[in-house]
Amino acid sequence: MKRFDYVRPATIDEAVSAAAAPGSAYLAAGTNLVDLMKGGVMQPKRLVDITRLPGLDRIEDLPDGGVRIGALVRNANLAHDPNFARRFPVVAEALLSGASAQLRNAATVGGNLLQRTRCAYFYDTASACNKRDPGDFCVALAALDALVEVEGKAGRREIPLETFHRFPGDTPERESVLEPGEMIVAVRLPASAARFAAHARYLKVRDRTSYAFAIVAAAAALRIDAGVIADARLALGGVAMKPWRAREAERILTGVAVDAALFRRAAETALAEAKPAGDNAFKIQLARRVVARALMLATAGTPERIPALPASPFAAVSGVPTHA
Repeated sequence: MKRFDYVRPATIDEAVSAAAAPGSAYLAAGTNLVDLMKGGVMQPKRLVDITRLPGLDRIEDLPDGGVRIGALVRNANLAHDPNFARRFPVVAEALLSGASAQLRNAATVGGNLLQRTRCAYFYDTASACNKRDPGDFCVALAALDALVEVEGKAGRREIPLETFHRFPGDTPERESVLEPGEMIVAVRLPASAARFAAHARYLKVRDRTSYAFAIVAAAAALRIDAGVIADARLALGGVAMKPWRAREAERILTGVAVDAALFRRAAETALAEAKPAGDNAFKIQLARRVVARALMLATAGTPERIPALPASPFAAVSGVPTHA
């Protein structure tokens, strides 16, 4: 690991100013960044420690019925918060499907949105790699029309989660639409997202069931009235360089009676334009099955969420079992 400057700002404005310098990186839990620094994959000249910034570790109910999640809220604390898990179960389930219990106790919401791929080529500094693969949490957020609040030199702005991550294009080194020095301060879920609480599921298929990244994942959220789907949300993970919202499939589902054949047709529609890259053609068929299964699970109803964490955010490292 190369030498770097370390600063600990006292305010968000100070943090943005410090991080605007070329070669700077924000440090929260560091569960991803520190690994990359150790391997020489990332070599920031300056780390801006934001862990002591006030007000970024809160889960706040908004007057309009939505929720605002501070960027420094721990993944485990969010997933185990009884009120949040009851209202937004697909997000809680996605969080509990990611990483290990120990990592979820440390990792933050803001850092989750910016985590880098675990691709072996990416970690091999002798190899060229421009692969990007946002994490599980983002798939559920994309399905529910989440907004990302960021703070920068030009002030605060909001970015729809669906457009937050970029395709590689001519600038594969840029994974998000964040400008230099901009910092995620919160994620917001609209009140409308809570309407799917009764029928929302996240399904993740992976090489091993403990904490591997998704081969394919799907977040399905339905609003069902007298056996008819009144509204539908569907997003996929592991199939593109960013969470993939299947809007045409959502249109097919809306206004139609619940039926397994309908789910298969929606799955075909969601993957209609998918093309394999190299030897991964199997993922297209797998994704169809995952989508249909996620929709079926959502129809059956959302399971009761697990209880809240102990008082200390790190007490669960050896105490709370992994729910994956």
